Amino acid sequence: MRLMIVGSLNGQLGAATKIALDRGAKVVNAPGVQQAMSELRAGRGADLLMVEVTQPIAELVKMLAAERIHVPIVACGIGTDARAAVDAIRAGAKEYVPLPPDAALIAAVLEAVADESHQLIFEDRSMETVIALAEQVAPSDASILITGESGTGKEVLARFVHRKSARADKPFISVNCAAIPENLLESELFGHEKGSFTGAVARRVGKFEEADGGTLLLDEISEMDVRLQAKLLRALQEREIDRVGGGKPVKVNIRVIATSNRDLGAAVKAGTFREDLLYRLNVVNLRLPALRERKADIVALARHFSKKYSAANGVPDRAFDATARAALLSHPWRGNVRELENTIHRAVLLARGPEITDDAIRMPDGSRVDEAIVVSGDPAAARAAQTAESITRSFVGRTVSDMERDLILETLSHCLGNRTHAANILGISIRTLRNKLKEYSEAGVSVPPPGAGELRAAG
Repeated sequence: MRLMIVGSLNGQLGAATKIALDRGAKVVNAPGVQQAMSELRAGRGADLLMVEVTQPIAELVKMLAAERIHVPIVACGIGTDARAAVDAIRAGAKEYVPLPPDAALIAAVLEAVADESHQLIFEDRSMETVIALAEQVAPSDASILITGESGTGKEVLARFVHRKSARADKPFISVNCAAIPENLLESELFGHEKGSFTGAVARRVGKFEEADGGTLLLDEISEMDVRLQAKLLRALQEREIDRVGGGKPVKVNIRVIATSNRDLGAAVKAGTFREDLLYRLNVVNLRLPALRERKADIVALARHFSKKYSAANGVPDRAFDATARAALLSHPWRGNVRELENTIHRAVLLARGPEITDDAIRMPDGSRVDEAIVVSGDPAAARAAQTAESITRSFVGRTVSDMERDLILETLSHCLGNRTHAANILGISIRTLRNKLKEYSEAGVSVPPPGAGELRAAG
């Protein structure tokens, strides 16, 4: 956990620093916003910014957004000034922490950022096999390719490998190759010099340098442009990178982990992924099974998420009764762990009585998860025939473009706004999906907003 504290507050933030250090965080202090930005540009990254409330938080948020530096902000202030807290939240802070700091509160903030989403929960034998292999290869510096459907927990597994490696005390840096525009990804990975392109207001260290000594995760690497793949291959082979606009190469010492929800072998055959890069990355392959292939994990994960969201919403922690467990086990979970987490969050809010029943296990539209599975008479045939007939009738009189638009938007809604998962289901690239959504938005069509959502506990 890397914490950057911005401001002074007459020693009150110093007390917060000591608490954070005692909790195992690595702390950097910056006296103001400009100094904080300089530290971040230089590659001294942070997982969390604790910022004095009198600092220009809105300005800091704008600068971070302009330079594509993604890090949550928690505002801090002496006493309980309600106006200051509201202004800080409106400016973009995620939370407001009153000072002097309470040790338990600081600990909770750090744990929420550092640990909650990185815990591995599993009971299924198939997952046990994957985790055993991950633990075996973690101490090496071998490149690892983690494959599996969207939502299975690929980044969580990557963080587990890092924690079990000799680089555990060094940075873990993650880059989502699908989320960064193609023309900006090179700068994001390798950094840039001031003035090398429009918007390059200062020298910026890239993710390779920021991860120096540690681990770099290239998430959804299948979405990387072929031209950039060649530069990545050179960086992996030579252990050096060239900043955009730079004059000399920079040596780096990193371990690379890549993830993909696509078949990279098929991508090689299609000419969209370099074969030599695949060989370089795929020294060890860790395949995460889909949630429907690891039935023993479903209830274990459900219990984990129910405890989490019961505490978060201030409601009693309830057990799942037999009907709820049956509903959970019967659902296909095409969105994997991410879909399960969202479903359990809803169940915690909808549950009534001493236990969570099947009536609380519902889809985003309010329908029960088992409605598409449990039908009177012949469950499969009756439902399929009924659905096929109604769908066929609905095709008549509609254009192909209308059908395509509805399919894309309905799939996106099913995926709770998750673009990557929707693109995977539709069999199109994330860029094609984004172009379609942009076209629909410009035509005045309502598009679902981007969605949010791993996991015997492994430490």
